[in-house]
Amino acid sequence: MIETEIFSEEQKPSKWIRLIFSLDLFVFIGAIIFVIHYLHSQNKPIEPTMVIILALAGIIPFSISILIGMCKLETKVCANGLYVRFFPLHINFKKFPFEDINECYACEYKPIAEYGGWGIRYGKNGKAYNMKGNRGLQIVFKNGKKLLIGSQKSEELTAAINSAIKK
Repeated sequence: MIETEIFSEEQKPSKWIRLIFSLDLFVFIGAIIFVIHYLHSQNKPIEPTMVIILALAGIIPFSISILIGMCKLETKVCANGLYVRFFPLHINFKKFPFEDINECYACEYKPIAEYGGWGIRYGKNGKAYNMKGNRGLQIVFKNGKKLLIGSQKSEELTAAINSAIKK
């Protein structure tokens, strides 16, 4: 159960990313219209299987656009731990108890070079939950594993965790 929040941050994909995937959808719809118009102008019958294939192929970019629009990275610091959720992949928050944390610090990182991009990623420096940007919180657990949480407020996040640990 999540207690009273000391710190909370919600990040969504940048508008540019959402715009690119929305344009992809419109280009695909335009391509479908062009194919249907071309076949009709050539007086060639439009096969039902062709329509079904085009419709099914249209579901993929549409689904990706919807999924990206729904994505958000939520980070909460409470008195009993750090909570992270990458929605819609995580329905519930993942709890990281403070007693498992050896150290944490704000950092700058290279999302593509170190983790292969944004999202839930695994790289040479451990696991990462990141949505955008190149700033975050690096956590080193007592078992030696590392977790990077992308944050547009990495200094505030670090201060909130350190404050909660000292209480």
